[in-house]
Amino acid sequence: MRSWSIAKGHGTENDFVIMVDRHGMLDPSDDDVRFLCDRRSGIGGDGLLRAIKAQHIPEWDGDPDIWFMDYRNADGSIAEMCGNGVRVFARYLNEEGLANEPVIPIGTRAGLRTAYLDRELVRVDMGAVAVDQTPTTIRLGEREFTAMPADVGNPHAVVEVEDVRSLDLSRAPQFDPERFPDGVNVEFVQRVGDREVAMRVHERGVGETRSCGTGTVATAAAASQWYGGDEWQVDVLGGQVQVELGEVAWLTGPAVIVFRGEVLLPDRETVDA
Repeated sequence: MRSWSIAKGHGTENDFVIMVDRHGMLDPSDDDVRFLCDRRSGIGGDGLLRAIKAQHIPEWDGDPDIWFMDYRNADGSIAEMCGNGVRVFARYLNEEGLANEPVIPIGTRAGLRTAYLDRELVRVDMGAVAVDQTPTTIRLGEREFTAMPADVGNPHAVVEVEDVRSLDLSRAPQFDPERFPDGVNVEFVQRVGDREVAMRVHERGVGETRSCGTGTVATAAAASQWYGGDEWQVDVLGGQVQVELGEVAWLTGPAVIVFRGEVLLPDRETVDA
C-alpha cells in the first residue's frame, strides 16, 4: 500500500480531492484518480486537484515557479480547466502556506488564472469566453434541444429550458462528436429573475455534479446573449455564484477545505518485462 497526504474541499458542493506533488514524483495514474474519487471505496470527489510546480508540466511555457493546477476528472481523464476547482485550489494553497499572498497566480491547461482571496469568497479571472453563434443539437433521452456552444478554456453547450427540475440527468446527454471531439459539458438553464438563472450540469467524465464553475461562466455568457446584461447570479444545486462578463470573465464564489488526512492507495500493478 502507498500512503499519500490529501485534503478535500468544495466550491458550491463541487468537491475535490487535493494533493501536493511539488516535483511530480507521485504522478497519480488514472486508476489512482478513480480510486481517490470513488465515493464508496475512496475519498470521494468530482475530481482531483494536484498541486505541482509549473516547471514540471511539459506543455506549460509560462512562469516555471508558480503552482500549476493539474486537474483530473473523476474518471481519470484530464480537463483543461475547472472554475470551482481553481477557487478551492487557491484556498488550499493559502491555508497550507504554499502561497501566502491574497492574490495567487495559478497555471492551468487553459492558461494563467489569477485568484483573489477575500474571507469566505474567492474571485477568479476566468479568461475570455468564446460564444459560438452557430447552434448545436443536444439530446437527452427522447428530447432534443438547441444549444449554444461556449468555450471557457474547456467546451460547453448551454441549453435554455423552462424547468431545470424536470430533467433526468442520470444519463449522459448526446452530442455531435464532430463538433465536440473531446466531449462537452452540458448546462441546462432556466431564467428565474432579472439577472438570475438556475442551472444544472452534466460534466464530461463525471456525470451530474452539484456545480460547475466554468459551466456557470458559460451559462452567464449564453444568458447575456439571450437576455442582455453582463452580471449574472447563477444558482446551482450546491449554492450560488456571481459572474461578471467583460474582456475576461470573473467568477466569485465560496471555497472551503473540509478535511486533511492520509489515504492508503492500492499498490500499482506491475507488468513483467
